[in-house]
Amino acid sequence: MEDVEITDVQATQVDADWSWTFVRVYTDAGVTGTGEAYWGGGVGDIVEGECRDRLLGEDPRDIGPLVHELFEYTSATGSLAGTTVSAIAGIDVALHDLAGKLEDQPAYQLLGGKFRDAPRVYVDCHAGAHLGGAHDPADRDAHDVDIYAPESYADAAEVVVDEGFDAIKFDLDASKRYEKDRHNRHLNAEAIDYKASVVEAVTERVGHDADVAFDCHWNYAGESATKLAHAVEEYDVWWLEDVVPPENLDVQREVTRASETSICAGENLYRTHGVRQLIEEQAVDILQPDMPKFGGMFETARTAWSASDYYIPVALHNVSSPLGTVAGAHVGAAIPNFLALEWHGRDDPDWPEFVEEDSVIEDGAVPLSDDPGLGVTLDLDTVAEFVADGETLLDEA
Repeated sequence: MEDVEITDVQATQVDADWSWTFVRVYTDAGVTGTGEAYWGGGVGDIVEGECRDRLLGEDPRDIGPLVHELFEYTSATGSLAGTTVSAIAGIDVALHDLAGKLEDQPAYQLLGGKFRDAPRVYVDCHAGAHLGGAHDPADRDAHDVDIYAPESYADAAEVVVDEGFDAIKFDLDASKRYEKDRHNRHLNAEAIDYKASVVEAVTERVGHDADVAFDCHWNYAGESATKLAHAVEEYDVWWLEDVVPPENLDVQREVTRASETSICAGENLYRTHGVRQLIEEQAVDILQPDMPKFGGMFETARTAWSASDYYIPVALHNVSSPLGTVAGAHVGAAIPNFLALEWHGRDDPDWPEFVEEDSVIEDGAVPLSDDPGLGVTLDLDTVAEFVADGETLLDEA
């Protein structure tokens, strides 16, 4: 197809399990691309404000030059990190969907082709909340259910593994049990022993039936993080995630090098420059960018290739809707060092309703078709049902 021009760019935010922002790019050929940006307010304002006019009249197949131009144009307002990067990431995803449709190619083909047909997912789990009745505090109290007991974590893991998943993750910081002062980021021996007992219970329950990771959400000081990493070395921990705050690379590097436990980080960093030293200094064992936050599909893929030069695997953080999840799977398919893509929607009954397709996750993976673009269609009726106050609806075409 020749002589295609962008005629409009729209965005809208929904209030569902997360505040997802969907982005649509329209053309004079009647073909539309749909993307998703990282959750949170203000993203749509940047898409329709600073970015829209720079895209009108351009050929949407020029993804690299267009996204590069947007980063350059918005440099004064924060294109190194934050909401501006997320907004451009949403546009990047929409352009990959659109260009793929125009060229009759799946999005992964635009990234260089696929290494795998069905990128693996890992399920984000929530202590004992997967057990019957555990969502209702009154029911938990009536049955004396301690969802933060090590056995509750293990029971929840068993439920998810029995559903056919072979990769899971728990929030190891979900309970502040035995932590005396959360502001000083210190873990005493009792708190470390408790967390290690959770790791022991889960890993021993699932054995080799599933890989198990544990997230700490940047909560601990270097010395406490190191002690925790040492305390769980004897167990089959897939990775220990975000054990220290993301700002200080030196601390991150020292914690990573201090233990045999695999350390994972990167979801709070942006663009290739934001993780360059993390990669070059091998300050993580596993890199974890969040694609719709990090800068988009192309930016994430080229960063993964840089990490592969250091033999660092990539696990994609992901809190997206089905559309953004499939976009992440296209990236996972197109990079050699991919481990798994997070799935954060297991407990949300509305999650699958945001695309028209019946299911995007099958047998613990995201099977990718040869359909052009992302291969999934945003359900505009569901978007309208959950649209946030003050947001406008997206045009169909």
